[in-house]
Amino acid sequence: MTAPGRFIAFEGGEGAGKSTQGRLLAEALRARGLTVLMTREPGGTPGAEAIRNLLLSPPGEGWPPQAEALLFAAARADHVAHLIRPALARGEWVICDRFVDSSRAYQGGAGGLGDDAITALHAFGSDGLRPDRVILLEGDEAALASRLAARGEAADAIEGRPAKYHRAVATAFRGLAEADPQGFARIDAIGSPEDVHARILAAIADLLP
Repeated sequence: MTAPGRFIAFEGGEGAGKSTQGRLLAEALRARGLTVLMTREPGGTPGAEAIRNLLLSPPGEGWPPQAEALLFAAARADHVAHLIRPALARGEWVICDRFVDSSRAYQGGAGGLGDDAITALHAFGSDGLRPDRVILLEGDEAALASRLAARGEAADAIEGRPAKYHRAVATAFRGLAEADPQGFARIDAIGSPEDVHARILAAIADLLP
């Protein structure tokens, strides 16, 4: 009988280091002999990647909040059906750079749509799938902004929103984590990548075989 897969989602604001820490975790899990699938949201499947392009480089004046939330939910539904659930059924570990809690924090919290609307979309589109553990990377606003600037990349439509919006995102993430301390691991994202990685390994120790 195939051992059940595990689903880990990395969350946090811009510049928190989600991609780096996801890669380090995948390497550590593979070193333990586990099969790991790395993916991202929005994206991960051809359909969801097409929607990603619409979201991050929107046509015209951009999407109103409701349309943006619907597009994220549509991308996630395709991602879950065609990639995440099949991988979990095969007993793989899935590491995802963002999942539904990003929609809850960005569109639901900072965007003002409310948590009920986002969770209802997720229940309909993805049968309410939840990660086994959400790794929420948190850090000082100035330090994260400096890290983001150091990349030297042009901001996409969401990264480029005002600082007030991103503060509201951080507040929303904090509220989600406080409401679900079993589901979330709050990790200090400031420090060397190796130090942050060690904190993450400790936070998922109970899930490891």
